[in-house]
Amino acid sequence: MAMHDVAVVGYAETKIVEKADRDIWELQADILESLLEKTGFEKNEIDGLILSSSMTGAGNAFWSQTTADQLALELDFCQTVDIGGCSPTGALARACMAIDAGMCTTVLCLYADTQASEANRQRPRSAFGEWQQPTGYLGPPAAFGLLSKRYEHQFGLDFSALAKLAVAQRGHAVLNDLACEKLRKPITIDDYLNSRMIADPVRLLDSVMVCDGASGLLVTSKKNAEKRGIAKCVVPVGYGERTNYRARDNIVDITETGHLPAGARAFAQAGLKASDIASFHPYDDFIIAIMLQLEMLGFCKHGQGCDFIHAHDFTHTGDLPLNTGGGQISAGQAGLAGGGTNLIEAVRQLFGEGGKRQVKNTKNALVTGIGGIPYGRNWQSSVVMILTPNA
Repeated sequence: MAMHDVAVVGYAETKIVEKADRDIWELQADILESLLEKTGFEKNEIDGLILSSSMTGAGNAFWSQTTADQLALELDFCQTVDIGGCSPTGALARACMAIDAGMCTTVLCLYADTQASEANRQRPRSAFGEWQQPTGYLGPPAAFGLLSKRYEHQFGLDFSALAKLAVAQRGHAVLNDLACEKLRKPITIDDYLNSRMIADPVRLLDSVMVCDGASGLLVTSKKNAEKRGIAKCVVPVGYGERTNYRARDNIVDITETGHLPAGARAFAQAGLKASDIASFHPYDDFIIAIMLQLEMLGFCKHGQGCDFIHAHDFTHTGDLPLNTGGGQISAGQAGLAGGGTNLIEAVRQLFGEGGKRQVKNTKNALVTGIGGIPYGRNWQSSVVMILTPNA
């Protein structure tokens, strides 16, 4: 058995909101109920649960067990994946592994967070809390400001190219009823260029807005899906993951990311290359992250991202549809579960259920994740997954 012998048989997603008026377990229960209704599975058939990272559950050493208890799930396997925004896609990969190993037969991958609603008073032991925050290096905007400045110094940075990506994603959010309402307003290139500076050269419209929401997938073996008469499903065919890329090196190029080796592995497993990709769903907490991933994954050479962007159409009717649900930047980032937003959209597109924003070419979709931002290097974790509809 291999990864491509596992099938995603259902997906579900709540509305993304600025601040939820419901508890995280209530949102998770909505996802579970929706998945059961869509797929025809019974709750007692779910014997595996994998959760993504959650700020709401931070500090709870028994988060997966407690969540399973709240949802009345009796399990053979459970886990919480703790690689930040990589966790939702990483959870799907781990579901494949668990099914392959015979540890369980049907896995609920559940991504939920209410970070915007609940104050997180934990103090994680990390470089950020110990060394960066006290000196004024305040979170992701500062990190991406530094990264953007370095890229600009090395290669030059055409902000109208970044604006093009922002406008394309916002156009998709306008078509997405589940996107945060505050963000469902069209923007122009001038709107982007004139938006308020956050951490030079990172602008307001470069930046993600923390929201609340939940999503999830139901995963089983293709053999089990076929036995149940499920014809429509989505199959992972390639996956790569890299944590602490070049951590052993004292000085690194911070414009290089772990997506370089992770992407190479995913493409090799799938037998594909970047030019074969039908739609692209990258993790997008900041716009420049999209461009860096285009370079690292081989869509263009390192340093030529702006030229590549100008040469292609990233709308849902274009030659490389980008985050067709709006991405996190224009649909809202559901806390640390936000990495699930683009994964769910990729699955939706391959199911052919994208509605007004449905892409024409559904032969495959590429999804990525980013997790953690250390000082002096690029992202701590990078994941790449290629999905195809069931043949």
